[in-house]
Amino acid sequence: MEVSDDDEGSHVFLVCTNTESIQAAETLNDEILVSTADILAWDLPMILTFPTIKVQAHPNRLIEQSLYFRGLLSGNFSESCLGSISINWNVSEFLQILKHMCDCVLDITLDNFFPLYEGALYFGVESLLLKCEVWLSEVLSPEGFQSTQIKMEDLIQIWKFGSDRSSDYVLHLCMGYLARNFMLAKHSNFFVKLPFDLLLSSVKHPHLTVDSELHLSDALLLWLESNLENLERPSKTEDNWNGILKQIRVGLLPLWFALGKRNSFYFRQLAEESLDSIFRLLNIVPMGSLDTFKYSDLHHLRIRLTEYSKKVDLSGCPQITSTILRLSLIPQSYLTDPIQKRIIEKLFINCEHPVRDKWVFPQNLSEETLTFEAVQEVDMSKCQKLCVEHAVDCFRKSFPSLRTLKAGYLLNIGTTSFLQLLEKCPLVCEIDLTVDITPLIPASVTVLSSSPAEIQPIPEKTSSVKYQAVQIMLFNEFGPPLSNVTKLTLEGRTDVSDLGLQYISKLCVSLCHLNIKGCISVTDTGISDLISASKKLNSIVVCDTSFGVNSVQVLCSAISDSGNISLHSRDKRLNSVVSSFETLHMGGCQGVSKSSLIELMTQTQVLKSLCLRGTDLIDQALYNYVGSSLEMLDISNTKISRAALAYVIQGNPSLKCLKARDCRNLFPGDNCAEKRESDFPSLHEKLHAKLGKMYRLEEIEFGWGFSSFSFISLEPALMSLKAFNIGLGGMLGEDALKRLPATCPLLETIVLHFQVISDTIVMNFVASLKNLQVLAMCYCFGDISMSSFKFPMQNLRKLRLERVTPWMTNDDLVVLTQNCRNLAQLSLLGCSLLDSDSLLIISCGWPGLVSIHLEDCGEVTANGASALLDCKALEDILLRHNGPGLCRNFVCYAASEMPLLRKLSLDICDAREGDFDIPNYAGRYSLSTLNIARCKSQKCAFYLPASTSGARSRSVHIETLVLVWNNRELIRTVVKERL
Repeated sequence: MEVSDDDEGSHVFLVCTNTESIQAAETLNDEILVSTADILAWDLPMILTFPTIKVQAHPNRLIEQSLYFRGLLSGNFSESCLGSISINWNVSEFLQILKHMCDCVLDITLDNFFPLYEGALYFGVESLLLKCEVWLSEVLSPEGFQSTQIKMEDLIQIWKFGSDRSSDYVLHLCMGYLARNFMLAKHSNFFVKLPFDLLLSSVKHPHLTVDSELHLSDALLLWLESNLENLERPSKTEDNWNGILKQIRVGLLPLWFALGKRNSFYFRQLAEESLDSIFRLLNIVPMGSLDTFKYSDLHHLRIRLTEYSKKVDLSGCPQITSTILRLSLIPQSYLTDPIQKRIIEKLFINCEHPVRDKWVFPQNLSEETLTFEAVQEVDMSKCQKLCVEHAVDCFRKSFPSLRTLKAGYLLNIGTTSFLQLLEKCPLVCEIDLTVDITPLIPASVTVLSSSPAEIQPIPEKTSSVKYQAVQIMLFNEFGPPLSNVTKLTLEGRTDVSDLGLQYISKLCVSLCHLNIKGCISVTDTGISDLISASKKLNSIVVCDTSFGVNSVQVLCSAISDSGNISLHSRDKRLNSVVSSFETLHMGGCQGVSKSSLIELMTQTQVLKSLCLRGTDLIDQALYNYVGSSLEMLDISNTKISRAALAYVIQGNPSLKCLKARDCRNLFPGDNCAEKRESDFPSLHEKLHAKLGKMYRLEEIEFGWGFSSFSFISLEPALMSLKAFNIGLGGMLGEDALKRLPATCPLLETIVLHFQVISDTIVMNFVASLKNLQVLAMCYCFGDISMSSFKFPMQNLRKLRLERVTPWMTNDDLVVLTQNCRNLAQLSLLGCSLLDSDSLLIISCGWPGLVSIHLEDCGEVTANGASALLDCKALEDILLRHNGPGLCRNFVCYAASEMPLLRKLSLDICDAREGDFDIPNYAGRYSLSTLNIARCKSQKCAFYLPASTSGARSRSVHIETLVLVWNNRELIRTVVKERL
C-alpha cells in the first residue's frame, strides 16, 4: 500500500551535517529546517549553504522505500524511539536520493551515477538501484551508445566500481560494451589502462567485434607493451599474455603482419603458428614447419562476425578462399555435429589440390547461411585466391546492407565483369577496383614497340575457377542499373576502354565520383561522353589519361533546365557542368591546352580538391580561378609564378594541402646562390605571409623558391603539419631543419631531396618525432654516419636512403634492422659496400617487408637473391646493378614463392646468363608488371647471348622491356624513358 506524507503519525527528523557549506554573510542561523511535504519547492542551492540541514520526513515513507530506514525505524534499534536520525553521508547526494524516495523525477548521468548507485546500495533503496542498473544497461547497449558515448576512462571507472562491490551485473555490462565497441576503444589513449581482467573478458566475449584479426592483434600487442610489468603475479606473467594472445585467430592474419612479428618478443610463437597456417592454406610447405596448425580447429578459420559487425577487412590475406568465406557464414552448429564437421575437414585436409579450388560445399551445408544485417563494408583487396564471383554471391546472401566493396589489386576479373556481378548487391554505393598504375604512362615514356605476347593454352583439366576470369557479357545486354553506386574507383585499370565507360555511364546512373587515374586505354572522346551522360557527377580523377580538350569542353558546357547539356548557353559560368564539382584531378594530362585551362578555371566555383600537376598551366588560369573552398591544391611541375599562387592562396583560407614541387617559375631569373638568398625576402614575402596565416596546413611540397626564410614565414601555419616534402631547388638551411621537429611536432612524413643534412639534424628527427612513419633522404649533401640511426624508430614504416649512405656496411645494416623493427618499405641506392650477405640480413631483420628497392648496392645479388625469397609478403621488388648473379628463372621462381608479388623490376646487367625467362602466362600468380631494363651501353636486344652476361654499366636505363598482365592478356612493350 502506498504511503502518503499526510498519513497520521509522528514525523522523524533527518539531521544532515554539511561539511562543504558556503554560508552567505547575511545568514544568521547555522541550520535550516525543511519538510519532504514541500520537497517539490526545495531550493537546493540555497539549502546547501547551511552547515546543518534538518529534514522533516514521514517514517512510513522512509520504511517503505529504504531497507536502511526500515531496520532503524521498525526494528529494535534505539533510533526507532528517537525523533531524529543523524545522516553520515554527503548531503547533496543524500538529498537527491531522498527526492527519489519521495517520487520526484531524478535524471541519471555519468556525473551522478556513481554517487547515486553507491548511496542506493548503502541506504538500500532498491527502486533507485533498479533505476541505475536500467540506465547503465541502456547506456552500455548498442542503441544507447549512439546517443551517449562512453569514454574509456568512464568505462574503466564503472568496471572498478562494479569490481569493488562484486557486482556481476555491472561487470558483464562492461565486458559486453567493450567487446562490441572494441574498434573504437583501441583508438583511445586510455586503452592501455584497461584492467587485464576486463580486456581478457571482452576478448573472450562472443560479441567481440573487430574489423579483422590484424586490428585485434595490434591492440593486444599495444596493451602488452604498456602493461607487462604491471601484470599481477609476476611468476605467471607469461601465462597471462600468452592466454590473451591465444584468442587471436592466427590463420586469418595478413601475411605481411605474421612475417613481421617473427621478431616480436610477445608474438614470436604465434607468428610461427600463423605462418604455418597461412602457408598450408596457400598450399606452400612452410620451411621448418611447426606442424601446430590443425584443420580440426575450424573455429579459428572462421572470419570473426557478429550481429554488430559493420566492416569486414580481409585485405592482404592471400590465404582467404571461397571455402573459408563460406565456412564463416554457416551456423556454428555445423562445426559441433561430428558428421558435418568431418565433411568440412576433408575440404582442408586433402593437400593434393589447392584449397582455392574447393568451393563447392555439400548441398546440405550450403542451404543455410547466416545473415549479418549491420555489415556495410567489405575489403577483399589482395585476396588473390578468393573467387570473386563466389564472394559476391556470399555477400548478397549474408550482407544485405552492404554499401562499400573494396577489391583492389585483383587481376583475375575484368572491370565490367565485376560490375555485372554487383547487380546482385543493389545497395552497394561505393566500389574500389584499384590496381597498380601501369609504367606505360604516355607522359613518362616513349613507346618504341608494343605487341601482344603469345598466351600459353590452359590445360583442359585445370579448374576454371583457378585460371579463368568471369566472361564479359555483351555490352548491349545491359542489366538493371546500379542506381545506388555513387563512387567508383578504377585507378590503374587498363582493361577499361571507351566501350567500358559507356557501359559504366548506363549502369551507374547515380554516379557522383569517378576515379580512372592511369586508365591509359580510354580516350578523350570516351571520357567526354561519360561526363555528358553522368548527370550527377561532381568529382572526377583523370590523372595520367587522355583527358583533353573535348572533356574540358563538356565540363564547361551549360546544363539546361531539362538537364541537357548546351554548348552555347549564355549562362555557362553559373550553370556549367563543372560549376558543381568538388574534386577535379587532371595531373599529367598534357592534352589540355592553355586556353582550355583558362576557361575551365573560370567555372570551378566549389572545388575542394584540384590537381593540375604536369599540365600546361599558366598564371592567367589561376588568376581566373573563382573558387574559395579549396582544401587541396597540386600545381607541381607547372610554369606557375609566385604571384599567381599567392592570389589563389589568398582566396582559399581553408587550404590544408599544397603541392608545388618542380615549379621553376616560383623563383625565376639568375640561379646564383648569393643572389637568391638576398632576394628571398622580397620575392616570397607576399606568398609565404599569406600561407603563414593559414593555421590548418597538413601537407606541403615545395622545391624551387623554398628557403629558410620561407620556412620561418610559414611556421605559424605548420603546427598541424603531417607531411613535409622538399625537392630540387629548395634550399633549407641547417637551422631550419633543426627547428622542424619543434615547429611540426605531428610530422609523419619527411621527404628531402638535394638538401644539406647532418647527424645532428637526422638524430633530432628520430628522437623528437614519435609519429614519424616515412623518412626519405635522396641525393642529399653533407656528412651523416650510422650515429643518425642508433635510436629506436618503432613507428617508421618506410625508409629511403638514396645516394646518402655510401659508407653503409653489413654491420650498419644490422643496426638499422634493430632500430627500425617495423619497417615495411626499404629503398637503398648507392650503398656500394654491401655484399651477398646483405640480403640475408634484410630478410631476417625485416621478414615482413612489402617493398624493397636495391640499386647500385655493391655485390648484393652477385650470388643470387634466394635469401630475399624468405620475405614472402613482398609486393614490389626492384633489383638493379647489384651483381650479375640472378638466375635465368628468377622471375618465375619469385612469382611462385611470393603470393602477393605484383611488381618486379630487374636489369639485364644482373642476369647470370644474360637473360631472364619470362612466363607467357602469369594469371596463376599475382604478378602484373615486369620491367627489365637495358643500359645505354648495351646495344643488343633483350634476348642477350651469354657472352654479354658479365657486362655491367652505371649508365642510365635508357630502354626497358615492360610486360603487363591484365587477366590473361600479356602485352610486351619496349619503352624509352623521357629524361
